[in-house]
Amino acid sequence: MLTSSSRAAQAPSPEPSLSSGDDAYARIRRDVLSCRLAPGAFVTEPELMEAYGIRKTSCRIALVRLAHEGFVRSRPRKGYQITPITLRDVEEVFTLRVQVEPLAARLAAGRVDIDLLRRLEAACRVPHPVLQLSDQIDVFMDANKAFHLAIAAACGNERLYRLLSQLMDEMSRLVALGFGVQRTKPEIKHDHNAMIDALAEGDGKRAETIARRHIETFQVMTLEKLYASLAQTGAAIPVPAALNGSRR
Repeated sequence: MLTSSSRAAQAPSPEPSLSSGDDAYARIRRDVLSCRLAPGAFVTEPELMEAYGIRKTSCRIALVRLAHEGFVRSRPRKGYQITPITLRDVEEVFTLRVQVEPLAARLAAGRVDIDLLRRLEAACRVPHPVLQLSDQIDVFMDANKAFHLAIAAACGNERLYRLLSQLMDEMSRLVALGFGVQRTKPEIKHDHNAMIDALAEGDGKRAETIARRHIETFQVMTLEKLYASLAQTGAAIPVPAALNGSRR
């Protein structure tokens, strides 16, 4: 259910006449990725319409698109459920990232816009003390995603780029859930700059190694925060039956 604070945070606003569905989709999707709409929560069309100040048609367009992406699920007689985060999701996202991103870094060596990367890396570090923590995490994740996608774009493989973009969106939910509850913002220390140096020198092998180390380090950090958050809130990541059986 949407809380009164959620409704207060989303002041109704007029919809653009030509893109009301896109606007509704973008706003709801943003709150799903940031976990303002919590994983596993149930929502109804009337609740979303009131909270976001949108019409029924726009709401349904948004929900259909989000369901297609796997972020919400239709539940007969209950409305919609924000897709829960499972242990398998966590494992699969990081497994794919550690395969895809090092490859992208190797292929992008000597081809990526280094000045752009330095600007994007700097944006990951800009403090935003006037923002709420959840908004600070959003800003960081946007800058971090832009950094990694700039590298993927330079490698020239459109399918790889689309896959990484999807993975970074799924990462946003893991980070928001883990770091948000723990009241801290993710920090990227040295890997970005080391990767920029390797890419600038055209050293694909070194860029690939740094990218892999970066993802593995961030995986440990994210899982630590995620499980601490779950312990703190008394929640649990649901484990699919097939996965649970395979671990016995």
